[in-house]
Amino acid sequence: MTSHESQPVGGHVLVVDDHASARRSIADVLQQVGYRVTACASAAEAIGLLGQTMAEVVVTDLQMPGMNGLDFIREIERRRWPCQVLMITAHASVQSAVEAMRHGAFDYLEKPFDVTQLERSVGQALDRQRLLHGSTSSSSDAPAIIGNSQAMNDLRRRLALIATTEETVLICGESGTGKELVAQAIHAMSQRREKPLVSLNCPVLSEQLIESELFGHRRGAFTGADADRTGRFELAQGGTFLLDEITEINLRLQAKLLRVLQERTFERVGSSEPIRADVRILATTNRDLASEVAAGRFREDLYYRLAVLPVDVPPLRDRAQDVLQLVDHFLDQAMQKLGRPRCDWEPDARQLLLDYHWPGNVRELQNVVTRACVLNQGRPIRADEIRPWLRWEHQSEPANASEVDLRCDTSLADLERKHIVATLEKFGGHRARTAAALGIGVRTLSGKLRDYGFAPREKAFADSNCL
Repeated sequence: MTSHESQPVGGHVLVVDDHASARRSIADVLQQVGYRVTACASAAEAIGLLGQTMAEVVVTDLQMPGMNGLDFIREIERRRWPCQVLMITAHASVQSAVEAMRHGAFDYLEKPFDVTQLERSVGQALDRQRLLHGSTSSSSDAPAIIGNSQAMNDLRRRLALIATTEETVLICGESGTGKELVAQAIHAMSQRREKPLVSLNCPVLSEQLIESELFGHRRGAFTGADADRTGRFELAQGGTFLLDEITEINLRLQAKLLRVLQERTFERVGSSEPIRADVRILATTNRDLASEVAAGRFREDLYYRLAVLPVDVPPLRDRAQDVLQLVDHFLDQAMQKLGRPRCDWEPDARQLLLDYHWPGNVRELQNVVTRACVLNQGRPIRADEIRPWLRWEHQSEPANASEVDLRCDTSLADLERKHIVATLEKFGGHRARTAAALGIGVRTLSGKLRDYGFAPREKAFADSNCL
């Protein structure tokens, strides 16, 4: 056992993983953003710790010797301990994900985890915990909208006008442009800013689970519903509810959501008692909703209910003059987290960042800057260090890069796409089986398919319970 704690700053998180390197990695990430972290190597040890000092959020591995993660979650539920649980595992399975969330897990993440996703999930779990148990919400001031381009100046002016109203907002934009950040800014500038901002990442939940997450459920409502569960609409009462990537909700649930928007009431699953929905709705999408409506995948009436105040977040390629300002912003963030002095960038590296087309938008830029900072050894970052991390298949690489390398990168990208599509067809569109055959996570597969322009089919989505 190795147990260690950081200073009590932003909430207490218990990390449970029998692999020392994974345990340290998760703990380090959470400590760097201000959480007090306790780490232990087994569920049995964690139960002893929870019996002495209650953590607000528990991050646990699934596969552990002795008591596994699912048994651990069941034990937490049986003892009615007031904490939120995140399951992190390299052994992804639909069955374990559904089982974990039925027994009260807040979220389910795959190894190797995305650091930003981990931070966001722990933050949301902490917000939920504090809402359920009466602690102070972790709301903050409006996040910074970085950039002095005309597009960003126009966006800030529009957000200032929108934020003070109570109208529903539809935030559109490509993946990685910062739609969630825009939603946070709207909430922080609104009259509801003292109340919670609650979000639901729609693509990660199966049909049954997403209904329970939206509206909550009564004990006995379905197999495995051993206790009442408060849904996100209730948690957001008086505040704002963000439906992230709303196009991933199926047509049946779209109808239920439309009813809530029209009547401002809802019922928990397994209950007929109406609950008033005093929430402001924000929704995001990376798709063209008008096209989704025309294709019959999204309800037209719901579209018009959501698009009262539409906001378009520009892609980074349309505001290239903001790139270096964003680089400096992410550089300061990374160095603060790492506790290191600020590193510098060679002029050729900065020029390379300006020349690049950024298909992954601001999120891709942030990842590149963070990676460069982590790997930096005290000297200025050069262009040749970061060039291999960039994807040039949709753009001509600068003249000083190898044309042979470009052809190879493009060929490999095409081969990967063909292999993934062929494997998906082999398994009849079943994403869980396809991901297992490819040796990748279901979320990774779903992300790649979205990049390729594949819309999830209702049957495939329901069969695989894509999480």
